[in-house]
Amino acid sequence: MSITTDQLRTRAAGTFWLRLAAVTLPLLMIAPAFWNGYPLLQWDTGGYLARWYEGYLVPSRSTVFGLYLHYGEGFGFWTNLAVQSLATLWLLQLTLRVLSMMQTFRFVAISLLLILSTALPWLASMLLTDIFAGLSVLSLFLLIVGGDRLSGLEKGALFVFTAFAAATHSATLGVLFGLCAAGWMMRPLLGPRLPIAGLTRASLTIVAGSLMLVSANHALSGEWAWTPGGTGVAFGRMMQDGIVARFLNDHCPHENFKLCPYRNELPATADEFLWGKSVFNELGRFHGLNDEMGTIVERSLADYPAWQAGAALRAMGQQLLHVATGEGASVWIPHTYGIIERYIPAQVAPMRAARQQHWGLNFDYVNWLHVPVALLSMLGLLVLLGHALAHRRLDDLTLLAATVTLALLGNAFICGVISGPHDRYGARMVWVATFVVLMALFRSVGDEEPADETSAAA
Repeated sequence: MSITTDQLRTRAAGTFWLRLAAVTLPLLMIAPAFWNGYPLLQWDTGGYLARWYEGYLVPSRSTVFGLYLHYGEGFGFWTNLAVQSLATLWLLQLTLRVLSMMQTFRFVAISLLLILSTALPWLASMLLTDIFAGLSVLSLFLLIVGGDRLSGLEKGALFVFTAFAAATHSATLGVLFGLCAAGWMMRPLLGPRLPIAGLTRASLTIVAGSLMLVSANHALSGEWAWTPGGTGVAFGRMMQDGIVARFLNDHCPHENFKLCPYRNELPATADEFLWGKSVFNELGRFHGLNDEMGTIVERSLADYPAWQAGAALRAMGQQLLHVATGEGASVWIPHTYGIIERYIPAQVAPMRAARQQHWGLNFDYVNWLHVPVALLSMLGLLVLLGHALAHRRLDDLTLLAATVTLALLGNAFICGVISGPHDRYGARMVWVATFVVLMALFRSVGDEEPADETSAAA
């Protein structure tokens, strides 16, 4: 078949726009950091940065992510942002390609809309694990359904990326584990739509991520141990719901808990108790109270099962609605500043010069757009699934929509029930719902267009 001049011109134009997008989009994806003059920090960032230097484990601070940040210190952490930006665009492009929807215009348009209307560029611009939470859902999905549409190199890269993401945060690992479990349970019903080879690859990423985390913990601390803090964080959520106060009132008359003298002075929120100036500090923090908090968590589950179930459902529902961008980034974060000053003095000057450290970040205006888009995107997922069910259509996009819906529910359950509802936990995941809805919208108006050969090859 001969190639006409018009076809050659079209192909050349497609190549030009793809190359332009390849240069521009990675920069736009971390535009908030460029505007800030420095990678964005959050109140948890310091705990990760300190892992390399302090050599011991602290609750909820992955040593794997700490090592990842450490190797970017010499470049002002801009290499970390480059990795986050490129990984994001790679997974967006790969998802479109695997679902036979990759066209240069479509990829660029969807990427720009995500940059403008979701938390995605703020997550990619921040030194925090959150960017990997949503991306890992896409990478796990691609490992399962990609099959012969992915090369061996792509499968290997997806495997390593997913395992790393799982090791960066226990909640991310929990969501991925839940998705794999759901996949195996649905396998008898969906058959070849969920290949055994794909499910096996995906499941092995959980094992690899777990081994990666335990090995890193041992390398830095000498302990073969999981990252601590799960029961302490759950205790904080139960205290916030009033369950701890009830337990202490019921048991303190005849049992000697360290918290008994303070049962009427407990803070109103888990954040005040765990991270503020509270009795938690006086009693030795996690080292001094971990065993007692674990005991109270376990026994209160048995003592008040109905209360616990109701509180868990409320927390899960509230977490689904907590989707605002920027939690913990527009406040004073002295711990993170102190860690940088103590261990990375070369970064103090650029860090202090950034807009963020001069109260230049205000997410109120951003969230006027981000919050409605996030909530509408979750509603759009339900519409998409309902439409597919009504028409008995189970294609890969419907399967992705179902996967993202399960991920959002799992994330809300794990984070809401254990840590309590926070906007940060919702914002880091809900942008994936927007991505799926945008894919469905673009497909609905461009189904007749073939995939772009140049884009697919790239």
